[in-house]
Amino acid sequence: MNITFVEGDLLDQPVDVIVNAWNRNVIPWWLLLPQGVSGAIKRRGGTAPFRELGRHGPIPLGGAVLTSAGRLPFRAIIHVAGINLLWRASERSIRDSVQNAVRLAEDHGFRSLALPLIGAGSGGFASERARAAMLQEIQTLNAPLDFMLVLFKKRPSQISKRTIQKTL
Repeated sequence: MNITFVEGDLLDQPVDVIVNAWNRNVIPWWLLLPQGVSGAIKRRGGTAPFRELGRHGPIPLGGAVLTSAGRLPFRAIIHVAGINLLWRASERSIRDSVQNAVRLAEDHGFRSLALPLIGAGSGGFASERARAAMLQEIQTLNAPLDFMLVLFKKRPSQISKRTIQKTL
């Protein structure tokens, strides 16, 4: 297992699958103005993943759903319900989202997964706390995947990487 921290754009990472920090999927996607990762997916990848997601119905808090990647170069997108109906994340919803995303990735044979800081955007959760909870959860899962935790940065000149290696 490798865990890499990246400052950059989630949609530019060389992985099999990305995670979209979504909501409980109660409000139809077309009524929302997707922001952050969701907005970028919609702009660059099209609406197909969101139409698929809409067919799944409500997602339990911390749950995860797999869809196609639309026009994006990934094998799939895993959408996690990291925020509650009041648009707030908690440490539990973040940990459950990571756990369920990793389980889906393993079940579908993916080898690498890129995740944004779940709950740190519209979920109002502190970035450092989200990062710490996600890192701790990933390490306890001990999954045979390579992970990228991506902190969004607009300008490519600001991209940096740091890798933590863990031997299984």
